[in-house]
Amino acid sequence: MTGRLTVAGDVLVDRDVVGGVRRVAPDAPVPVVDVASRTTRPGGAGLAALLAAADGRPVTLVTALGSDAAGAEVAALLEDAGVDVVDLGLAGPTPEKVRAGTPGHPMLRLDYGGPPSPVGPLTPAARRALGGAAAVLVADYGRGVAAHPEVRAALAALPARRPVVWDPHPRGPAPVAGARLATPNREEAGVPPGAGLAAVTARARALAEQWSAVGVAVTLGSRGAVLVEGDGPPLAVPARPAAGDPCGAGDRFASRAAGLLADGALPSEAVTGAVAAAAAFVASGGAGGALPSDPPAPRAGGDGGVVDALALVDGVRAAGGTVVAAGGCFDLLHAGHVGLLEAARRLGDCLVVCLNSDDSVRRLKGPGRPVQSAADRARVVLALGCVDAVAVFDEDTPEAVLARLRPHVFAKGGDYAGGRLPEAALLAGWGGQAAVLPYLEGRSTTRLIEEANAHARG
Repeated sequence: MTGRLTVAGDVLVDRDVVGGVRRVAPDAPVPVVDVASRTTRPGGAGLAALLAAADGRPVTLVTALGSDAAGAEVAALLEDAGVDVVDLGLAGPTPEKVRAGTPGHPMLRLDYGGPPSPVGPLTPAARRALGGAAAVLVADYGRGVAAHPEVRAALAALPARRPVVWDPHPRGPAPVAGARLATPNREEAGVPPGAGLAAVTARARALAEQWSAVGVAVTLGSRGAVLVEGDGPPLAVPARPAAGDPCGAGDRFASRAAGLLADGALPSEAVTGAVAAAAAFVASGGAGGALPSDPPAPRAGGDGGVVDALALVDGVRAAGGTVVAAGGCFDLLHAGHVGLLEAARRLGDCLVVCLNSDDSVRRLKGPGRPVQSAADRARVVLALGCVDAVAVFDEDTPEAVLARLRPHVFAKGGDYAGGRLPEAALLAGWGGQAAVLPYLEGRSTTRLIEEANAHARG
């Protein structure tokens, strides 16, 4: 299910000017950036809409753009990415932010556009977009769309079955009453640095009461997020460690949470999925890795999809590390599996497990398998400390997912020793290596199932 998501908020134009620094300017004590590349992308609510569209769902963006070249440029970028843009009109210029520096190290930011300009009236197309969506995400950047009286009235009139997710801004208004989920970050929520779970929970409860919100999820960067709903205990969702540019992580969190709510997920499920998506987004390079020119990668089923695995391996590869992959059904995890995966992880700097989908297992093992669903198998495997990501594939063999991940090493169990590894030629195509690892004798999923059945009969 992919329900339509409407994003409402302020769009910025983000520009990155990147190059090398080899000298200081002769006329001032400042570094000279020899420009190597220029990149333009939608920012603000535009980035949130872009990321939601990259998830493969229909997205409409209600925003306000100036009648200038920057407004036309960002609208074209969004339309090219599959986002339907509904423009209310902006009396002043479209705001722009320009970051200049070396790769991964911004040195200067220039802001264009001045103070917020008046936003035009709510159009019939905007009313239809807000009223007809499966969910609405308000990505407030404090420039007027979220504070527009007609926008707020339209949001307040939505029935409870149309969830509203509100990503607030310090210069913006409070969420409309009844928002299903508000997603302030630590600073926006007024949580002191290093505050413990009790302090975060107390602040989230206070905000939920102040805003009349059904739920408040305070995002804590690398620490994940804490969700509070009503008087129940908080849901603390830790994040997987991710090194990278955090710019745009809040938009990734909010857009994934809103998309999951649009598809009927519970707030707890939406926050859990949003934390995972934000961590993968940071690991893949942040906003710079989410340009409209990059086509969205399709997700595979189960926890830990191909997208998240790709983000992980890209980060490890960029840091000069070694990517290791292993494959299998892992229907009933046993000591043989654990030994194989632990040995595989020691061959490099990350381990991705390529997991056969339920249909794939049935074709390989027969109609009585798998015993556990792909989602459950992925979750169990991912819980092992030696496994960094899981990618579920539908084919009988993992060649297609390996071609996307392009690991340096693909590890197989010792039962292949002396035989020909079918993946070896594929790995060799990009300089990778298929390898056989020792396997504990006498450990077998089939044997475990047979023994369990024998005990049940006896």
